[in-house]
Amino acid sequence: MITPIAVVGPTATGKSDLALELAQRLNGEIVNIDAMQLYRGMDIGTAKLPVAERRGIAHHQLDVLEVTETATVATYQADASADVEAIMARGRTPVIVGGSMMYVQSLLDRWEFPATDPQVRAKWEALLAEGGVTALHAALRDADPVAAQTILPTDGRRMVRALEVVELTGRPFAASQPQIGEPHWGTIILGVDRETAQLDARIELRTAAMFAVGLIDEVRTLLDHGLREGQTACRAIGYAQVLAHFDGEYDLAQAQERTLFGTRRYVRRQRSWFRRDPRVHWLDGADPDLPETALAHVTSRLASDIG
Repeated sequence: MITPIAVVGPTATGKSDLALELAQRLNGEIVNIDAMQLYRGMDIGTAKLPVAERRGIAHHQLDVLEVTETATVATYQADASADVEAIMARGRTPVIVGGSMMYVQSLLDRWEFPATDPQVRAKWEALLAEGGVTALHAALRDADPVAAQTILPTDGRRMVRALEVVELTGRPFAASQPQIGEPHWGTIILGVDRETAQLDARIELRTAAMFAVGLIDEVRTLLDHGLREGQTACRAIGYAQVLAHFDGEYDLAQAQERTLFGTRRYVRRQRSWFRRDPRVHWLDGADPDLPETALAHVTSRLASDIG
């Protein structure tokens, strides 16, 4: 029986390299679980692995959306689940890799999404447009104080969804969230992390490299493809800061500094989220024998499952 492997954790820890090694050694194919890597043309700012560096290994859920389209967890769940099952049907091992927290949860916990209602959603979107995230957050605080504490007050899109779910179900937003249990397909979940100071240094180097090798030009090109018209792509870390630079809000150095700050803040959220999941087996991204350590754990888990 084939068992998928998920490689999750904070940004810049070395997940992609480990996933490649595992896929190569286990006759596998990669399934991306980074929401922003779904977008065509968003390559530099998302640290998307270039085709030439993919070792001939098939990659799925990369470059499947235009920047004008809205990435949704529900659509990803359906499409990525189909990919995982097709890979398994081919007798190969799915290696799922990325750090988009809700996407990971949707795929591995078989999240059943509450229905949507265009009129209810439009009401809350109108409040967001008229009153901004402050007004929306106040409404969420009244409707669901717990959700207001757990959702970032700048995340307008998620607050809209929470208010929609609360109104439609009459229950707190958390009631619609999946419960941690046996992961779908019996997936083995590996987490990759690094010591904080070391990871901060890696993020600083990565951010500087992105700006040095063409992030500004990449964003400028994406503007011609409708980047500003999209609901999600334009908010990605790095892209949002470059757009603010184009609008005169930041100079170039400030845009880079804000990108670095936003990435570090996102890493803290990722770490907090994934560390709450007891199913994750944590690995040190700085371990020189990381692939062997990961494979040893996978082999041990598979053997115990068989036994």
